[in-house]
Amino acid sequence: MSHYCDLAPGHPFHGPYHDHEYGFPVVDDDATLFERLVLEINQAGLSWLTVLKKRAAFQAAFEGFDVDRVAAYDEADRARLLADAGIIRNRLKVDAAIHNAGVIQVLRAEHGSFQAWLDHQHPLDHGDWVRLFKRTFRFTGPEIVGEFLMSSGYLPGAHRDDCPVQARILAAGPPWAQA
Repeated sequence: MSHYCDLAPGHPFHGPYHDHEYGFPVVDDDATLFERLVLEINQAGLSWLTVLKKRAAFQAAFEGFDVDRVAAYDEADRARLLADAGIIRNRLKVDAAIHNAGVIQVLRAEHGSFQAWLDHQHPLDHGDWVRLFKRTFRFTGPEIVGEFLMSSGYLPGAHRDDCPVQARILAAGPPWAQA
């Protein structure tokens, strides 16, 4: 079975994500965490390469993943997103992004940040994370939750132990390694 660490190095889209983002802890950056959640939701049923190729368009369409701006999106914004050929035009996924931005606003009000909410929950096993996300967010099944949490350092498994990136991730102190 091939692993992302086999596929990604040297690839124009997978390579930079694998080498510099995937599995590294996201610190004090709710916009990046929100982006990761939205991208993982949009990957459902599609390849990760499709999402990475559309990433710049997603960043533009969702205004840099500014949580407050996205949470305030109205029907005109929904229509704009659903007409944007640069992103994945799926109503359920667009609606989930807008709804989940509102949820993150509530979590920030209660915990100070999306990251602080995640830190407050940690450590949980994958199943408990999935149940928590299903109660809290829209469009978050086991695969989406697992990938989101691996990508942001809350669950192990983003890289093989012999991948050179894994040592850099461990040096960055991801939450899963501190549990």
